[in-house]
Amino acid sequence: MTNDAAGPTPLGDRALGPDLARGLLLLFIALANSHYFLRGETRMGGYPTDGSRIDAAATWAISTFVDGRAFPMFGLLFGYGVAQIVRRQRALSPRGVRRLLWRRSLVLVVVGFLHAVLLFAGDILGAYGVLLLLGAWAVRWRDRWLLAVAAVFFVLVLLPSADSSAIVNDPPDLAMLPPDLATMVVERAKSSAFVSLLGPIGFAGPFALGLWAGRRRVLEQPARHRTLLGLTATLGIGAAALGAQPIALMRVGVVDPPKQTTLELWGPWHDATGVLGGFGYAALVALLAGPLGRRAGRVVHALVAVGQRSMTCYLAQSVVWAVIFTPFLLDLSGTLSVASTALVATATWLLTALLADRMARTGRRGPFEVLVRRVTYGGSYRG
Repeated sequence: MTNDAAGPTPLGDRALGPDLARGLLLLFIALANSHYFLRGETRMGGYPTDGSRIDAAATWAISTFVDGRAFPMFGLLFGYGVAQIVRRQRALSPRGVRRLLWRRSLVLVVVGFLHAVLLFAGDILGAYGVLLLLGAWAVRWRDRWLLAVAAVFFVLVLLPSADSSAIVNDPPDLAMLPPDLATMVVERAKSSAFVSLLGPIGFAGPFALGLWAGRRRVLEQPARHRTLLGLTATLGIGAAALGAQPIALMRVGVVDPPKQTTLELWGPWHDATGVLGGFGYAALVALLAGPLGRRAGRVVHALVAVGQRSMTCYLAQSVVWAVIFTPFLLDLSGTLSVASTALVATATWLLTALLADRMARTGRRGPFEVLVRRVTYGGSYRG
């Protein structure tokens, strides 16, 4: 690594919008992940359908506003963050930038694998590490190529499929709920490899669009991009809410599931409109962050602190899932319902917000953010 590499942006100089979006996103991630542990007689998209009316209401709300909407937003913000890193490395050659990004991808892959094996089989850090390994070549692409990649992968999401997560009916497998340590390690190692290698296919489109938006600082300068952000928020969130209804209403029993060939159309429709919704959420947060600026209150600062320590807070959630749901620990996967699990997810997110706020007030970064930066920037990182 050359001495010309710039270190990460100091916390005090970071824009409010992207970090606020990441902080709120962690709530969506918690809600999206936790219900997959639940056992139940009949399932669609990870939801037991034998619960109460409160459970049905929670299922409808998460299906409409969270499922398939959080991870596209995550992909967009990941690409946006990579664009911010590249912008700071103007003194490096393209090859030097790629090496810096490859170091970052390596630590994501390693931490993601350990996370998957030890805590949560649904880890996505490894997939993002693999995506960055390949995406490091895309940071110099022209804008039209990035937009073309985003469009192509969006069309791929729309294609009929029986593998859409919106319509699968599989119960939690041995990787999610292992009966013992040996099974946990073996099954989760296989699951991690599968997700890490195939996951980038689903995240590539939002990542490419995030690179494009990051070059223009769309989320950092909302006043300059108000029209674009307004249209994206209105159309994206509206499309996501409406597009979710066929699947959401099936999950709560209001509408009977159609034949399989029709279901294979509605599942991708739910996923594709969710991609638009993820973009819409990011745009809405950027618009809200603009007027706040330095007048943001304590709650907003706590959310921003979560966003600045998003990796640490994401991994902290998994500690809770492991303790609560692992069969050889508390084993509550057959006891909790969709609604009670949503409450646990929300409480977990709030606890991480308190932890992140405390760290911010004492001037500490998250430990995993420090790890990633030390590996990425080497000697130019000063903490």
